[in-house]
Amino acid sequence: MTIQSCKNEKQVDKSNPFFSEFNTPFNVPAFEKIMAKHYMPAFDTGMAEGRREIAQIVKNKKKPTFKNTIVALDNSGELLSKVSSVFFSQASANTNDSLKKIEVEISPKLAAYSDEIRLNPDLFKKIKYVYDNQAKLNLDPQQAFILENLYKGFVRNGANLSKQDQDSLKKLNQQISVLTVRFSQNVLNETNNYKLFVDKNGIDGLPESVVTAAADAAKEAGQEGKWLFTTQKPSIFPFLTYSENRELRRELFHAYTNRGNNGNEYDNNKVFAELVALRAAHAKILGYKSHADYMLELRMAKNPGNVDKLLNSLWEKAIPVAKNEVKEMQDIITKEGGKFKLEPSDWWYYSEKLRKQKYDLNDSELRPYFKLENVIDGVLTCANKLFGITFSPIASIPLPHPDAKAFEVKDSDGSHLGVLYMDFHPRESKHQGAWCGTYRSYHLKAGKIITPVVTCVFNFTNANGDMPALLDLDEVTTLFHEFGHALDNLFNKNPYNSSYVAQDFVEMPSQLNEHWATEPEVLNMYAKNYKTGEPIPADLVKKITNSGYFNQGFVNVELLAASMLDMAYHTLQYPANIDVQSFEKDYFTRIGLIPEIVSRYRTTYFLHIADGYDAGYYCYKWAAVLDNDAFEAFKEKGIFDQPTAQSYRKNILEKIGTMDAMQMFVNFRGREPKIEPLLKNTGLMN
Repeated sequence: MTIQSCKNEKQVDKSNPFFSEFNTPFNVPAFEKIMAKHYMPAFDTGMAEGRREIAQIVKNKKKPTFKNTIVALDNSGELLSKVSSVFFSQASANTNDSLKKIEVEISPKLAAYSDEIRLNPDLFKKIKYVYDNQAKLNLDPQQAFILENLYKGFVRNGANLSKQDQDSLKKLNQQISVLTVRFSQNVLNETNNYKLFVDKNGIDGLPESVVTAAADAAKEAGQEGKWLFTTQKPSIFPFLTYSENRELRRELFHAYTNRGNNGNEYDNNKVFAELVALRAAHAKILGYKSHADYMLELRMAKNPGNVDKLLNSLWEKAIPVAKNEVKEMQDIITKEGGKFKLEPSDWWYYSEKLRKQKYDLNDSELRPYFKLENVIDGVLTCANKLFGITFSPIASIPLPHPDAKAFEVKDSDGSHLGVLYMDFHPRESKHQGAWCGTYRSYHLKAGKIITPVVTCVFNFTNANGDMPALLDLDEVTTLFHEFGHALDNLFNKNPYNSSYVAQDFVEMPSQLNEHWATEPEVLNMYAKNYKTGEPIPADLVKKITNSGYFNQGFVNVELLAASMLDMAYHTLQYPANIDVQSFEKDYFTRIGLIPEIVSRYRTTYFLHIADGYDAGYYCYKWAAVLDNDAFEAFKEKGIFDQPTAQSYRKNILEKIGTMDAMQMFVNFRGREPKIEPLLKNTGLMN
């Protein structure tokens, strides 16, 4: 099939912001001018332009070269990329009913459009010609890497299949695209719909900041005089940690772990079961044993066996640690006169008691030193000390949401590096979790550098009344984590629009950046009491350091359980017909998940594996091997050692997506990664 160019198109609507330069500072999206009605015309026009550009490549009579075929293809679809980056970022962080409808409508159209390109035989013939004759083209290593991955991408997406199989593949791709959107929207609706209102007896044991936030939330919901708790993380986990009401803890935890599993219009059991079946069928058509085999082929892990080897080895070390943690908490329950066994909904409450008992440390003692603004200053100061970059707040610039903040990022020589948005607090229009994305990525256009526009999105504890937003240690780590992704996007020097990143390497920069969060030298820089401005006391820093191994059995087991469940689903071979609840229960029984711990994500709200991290949640642990080893390089020379920081920037951050992942690591570290630093830092070393 040859893509036909579109003729007799309607006159371009000049009022649509996507059809011209944004004419904003640094040409960021003109958010205040972009309305829901602008998206579909921009998508349609973007696809039409893309079709014309592909047709021009195909019709070119000259011998295919890297420039007239590979670069031309890379440069195509500029408008579509422009509208897609804005739309999907907004659909995640600032959605509404109109955007939800557009998301459902556009997803299968975009899947079909991608298939038009990837299954265009004339286009593939030209790409294959360049690929087969690359030895004569004198390509540089980066060009060879791009070509290799582009060619494999076409093959992996069905370019060599029969017409009948290609048609089947197109149908599968469209069905999968719709289901992933539905799954995600169901989780958002379930999260927004659940509300637990309690009276005065329901707030016993809760810190003042948590009580104030819950009172404000209840008032806003029209229930003044009560306290509101939800399944948003800043609400549920402080409640689970401090509430003395065991029944309410159980009720809230049950609501959290059963999102998408309530037999209502937002139920995800059948949605995910169908996704698993479709992915297995997709893999079979392409000649792969399973969806996991298909997804892992181009990653560092290469195949499911290597993933299983890592996860199982960590599982065997983590389970005994978790069982010991259960015993220690059960002892506390017994000593307090409790006549019950520890349940999953009890874990946060009794682990906090255990932490206080073992290390004389609790969350409420730390929060006053983690005022959001101070933590932001800490993460920015770290980046400045490592790389010399600076961050200047921008007052007059369009924002993706009124709550967002914008910074101009400058390199050490004062040159403009990019724009960084940060959006911190929960709202009903925002999906759960935290992430980093781009409204525009670094690339070259006609030889001119186009700088990135990066966004970090969070769901952190809100300010309440006179009390500022005070983060817990997990939220602090999350801020450093997502900022590590931001550094990746800000420093990347990929001149092409196409980027080929091994997904199990993606989390390495973000997880590496977490290490600075609790280094004593760094804590002394930013952890200041929000009332007095006094730096965090040395004894409290020591307690944080000493408690570094605390609760690591739980942390590892819940994450590993989710990773292994993901792989279990996606190593199923066609036909993969399952009942989600039975499969999940049987699998966790088989691997020996202890009853006191629930997987970090149960299936029906496991957003990672619904869209983007399918057969990929293991990546966090795979990357943990890399980041722990990489941080050893800094520890050996000093955590702000300039040569080490510059080597990391040059060999990894600037090269991601344009070079083999293992080679990047070796270029930085001088050898392949070792697992021992991970085991040591997580208390799993035998």
